[in-house]
Amino acid sequence: MTGQLTPYTPHNHKRCIYDALHKAQTLCRDRGVRLTALREKVLELVWQSHCPVGAYEILAELTQGQSKPAQPPTVYRALDFLQEQGLVHRLSSINAYIGCSRPNTQHNSCFLICTKCRTTIEIEHPTIDQSLQGCAIDHGFTITDTSIELAGLCTNCRTK
Repeated sequence: MTGQLTPYTPHNHKRCIYDALHKAQTLCRDRGVRLTALREKVLELVWQSHCPVGAYEILAELTQGQSKPAQPPTVYRALDFLQEQGLVHRLSSINAYIGCSRPNTQHNSCFLICTKCRTTIEIEHPTIDQSLQGCAIDHGFTITDTSIELAGLCTNCRTK
């Protein structure tokens, strides 16, 4: 992760959300796919913090104060769309979603997930990619998708 702010660094988080939504709008327009109001709202809810969020947490936020609440399939369809477009990642180990900081580039995903506060960082490290590619080549395997989830304690939780 080079040159990026981490969730532990004080920053304007509203800017993170704004940037994510702006990237999503541009990317979807360029690809000719529709970023509906619901999809955009789901993406905004995913980006509310640097912690993964579950589909039912998103559903609860969407239905708050609504006379006709959204249904689970609606949220899952929106998340599927966002995942297909590379705007969010699904973290299998905790069945939750996190916003992608580099949606316009094809990349392998590696996440550091704090087991205490749930803060999650998507990292990029050339050595990891090279090692995985080398191992796959050694076994005659072609990698089409990578998602590595590492659980542990973040800087803040470790020092408390």
